[in-house]
Amino acid sequence: MAQVESVSEREVAASPDAVFQALADYHSTRQKLLPEQFSEYEVREGGKGAGTVVHWKLQATSKRVRDCLLDVTEPGDRRLVETDRNSSMVTTWQVAPGSAEGHARVTVTTVWNGAGGIGGFFEKTFAPKGLARIYAGVLDRLASEVAG
Repeated sequence: MAQVESVSEREVAASPDAVFQALADYHSTRQKLLPEQFSEYEVREGGKGAGTVVHWKLQATSKRVRDCLLDVTEPGDRRLVETDRNSSMVTTWQVAPGSAEGHARVTVTTVWNGAGGIGGFFEKTFAPKGLARIYAGVLDRLASEVAG
């Protein structure tokens, strides 16, 4: 089993603090950011950053649906880490100062243990690109949500 990684990044025209607060708001803002690939969204504990437990289903392809139950931690430096209880998947959101004053650079990185064999080859080849497209949609919605 090889580790698979998907990375998406976007510059957002809002302060890093405002962007981080929006991402950490699982109770109201986060659900608005999710495109149609996400369903059955439910905050089960908390709702603001660390200590949140959130559930959703992620339909990565027409045949691949992940039932995700995520524990959220905040290790510092404007980072949110979502660790899936149902798989090896871990998604990290990093918010840093952007290229201009009042802008933020958001990076979302998802890693998981991929399958072995020929299936693993195809997963490692195609899954990161598909997931990057899904998260690009989330970042687009985030940019619209926090635009001042």
